[in-house]
Amino acid sequence: MPGILGAPRTKVNPSQLDDLHDLKDWASLAAMVASLAAGTQTFAPLYKEVKRLLTQSLQKAEWQPGEALPSETRLAERFHVSIGTLRKAVDELVAEQVLVRQQGRGTFVATHGPSRLMFQFFRIVREDGARELPQPELLGFERGRAAGHEASALAIQPGDRVVRVRNLLRLGGTPIVLDDIVLAQALFPDLTERTFRVRESTIYNLYQTRYGINVVRASEQLRAATADRASARILAVPPGAPLLEIHRIAMSYHSSPVELRRSRVNTAHHAYSSELGKSQIG
Repeated sequence: MPGILGAPRTKVNPSQLDDLHDLKDWASLAAMVASLAAGTQTFAPLYKEVKRLLTQSLQKAEWQPGEALPSETRLAERFHVSIGTLRKAVDELVAEQVLVRQQGRGTFVATHGPSRLMFQFFRIVREDGARELPQPELLGFERGRAAGHEASALAIQPGDRVVRVRNLLRLGGTPIVLDDIVLAQALFPDLTERTFRVRESTIYNLYQTRYGINVVRASEQLRAATADRASARILAVPPGAPLLEIHRIAMSYHSSPVELRRSRVNTAHHAYSSELGKSQIG
């Protein structure tokens, strides 16, 4: 039986109908109806589009780190949606720790600092599960050209200029994590060894505050490894000692790669800890 505008009937689920009611500008409504009339079987919930537009504004630095977003009412009016739809979009960004709610004050752009490092990006804990803030030590800083695997991970071309950083993290005074970090120089054109060494907070805070690059998530692969002579000397373990090796690609908005990191971890008295399925809201 014909559907809208004589097109084949298209199945629409209840959540999609809710989204149609949320639309307040007829242009968007017309576009959505046309999409259905063309035979499109599904479309993303409206709040996902609002989330995309909010993310786009964050990427363009419309709101700075630590700055409050406009009220829910103003944002709902801006995107021509209901408060409920706007809130769903914000909820997801809060869950992803891109935004943070402060009771009685509003919603703010999340900033990188020790607290966010400890509970979102630094997963090494003591055997008893206790978390400690790592003490960093810069061991090396140099410029070079991207190898093939580095270029692939950073979405650049082989041979493009990169910055390589070697960083040691101590926990309780003991060397535990050896990081080798690769950055596309095009993203950090004026990054120097001194800038890196005298940064006021975490590495991701430096990316955010100086370069406007906000790391919002990371993809990691873990594998068993053994200490070569160089890493054994730095981590104060025998050559051949077992280590945990972590390969991380840190990403900004829209999964844009920012940093490639290889970490070697002495897990003799420490472990990698991740709480799967735990909600980050609240």
